[in-house]
Amino acid sequence: MKIQVLGGHGGLARGFSATSFLIDDILLLDAGAVAGSLSIEDQCRIEHILISHCHLDHIKDLAFLCDNCFGLRPTPFQVHTHHTVKQIILDHLLNDIVWPDFSKLPSSEHPTIKINGIEPERTFRISGFEVTPVPVKHPLDAMGFIIEKGEVAVLFTVDTAATERIWEVASKFRNLKAIFTEVSFPNYLQKVADLSDHHTPQTFANELAKMPKDIPIILTHLKPNYRDQIIEELKALNLSRVKVLEKDGQFFNF
Repeated sequence: MKIQVLGGHGGLARGFSATSFLIDDILLLDAGAVAGSLSIEDQCRIEHILISHCHLDHIKDLAFLCDNCFGLRPTPFQVHTHHTVKQIILDHLLNDIVWPDFSKLPSSEHPTIKINGIEPERTFRISGFEVTPVPVKHPLDAMGFIIEKGEVAVLFTVDTAATERIWEVASKFRNLKAIFTEVSFPNYLQKVADLSDHHTPQTFANELAKMPKDIPIILTHLKPNYRDQIIEELKALNLSRVKVLEKDGQFFNF
């Protein structure tokens, strides 16, 4: 499984892009950076899109992806997300006010994008992948994903505070090769992290005990304005299997 981190930060600034993971060139997980990171030709190759939750830094490039690829694909992009998130995208993003409703363009019969509601913990198959969505601790029915292909499984919590169920489900996957999860704020902003359902280094250290043992962990979603401080606080914890994403555009092969 090849994973390209198109964007791996919890904010947007020069040199820092919002969350998007491209898997084997055809499966996109979240749409925070896809339009600004890939050529239009590569954007059009995407077949399926998983959306973890409805916050802007995870859905904004759905708008530009549809605009860029309008009329260039024989079939719609297939988006898979919780029913709650599906409705929010249609009501507040692709609503013919903020942006055209590409779920009905160029026609309802042949749209640019189709948004499918999915159920937590109900595994589904798409383009050679098996995807298991699992609830996490973040607003409005947010979910992480365990993605399998062949003998490899990779877990993405995406945005979450301390959570339980995804680690219980993950313990059943004997082929788990990596965990992508988050730390967003430095320790002194713990109250902000708690209110927004995110991690600091100190809460992540507590969360680590719940995770499957001996699996490499890659940390993403650091807020750009606090990145250096968060990294220093993580280093002080001396967590050997934990690495911080070095930069957007980084590739991982499992």
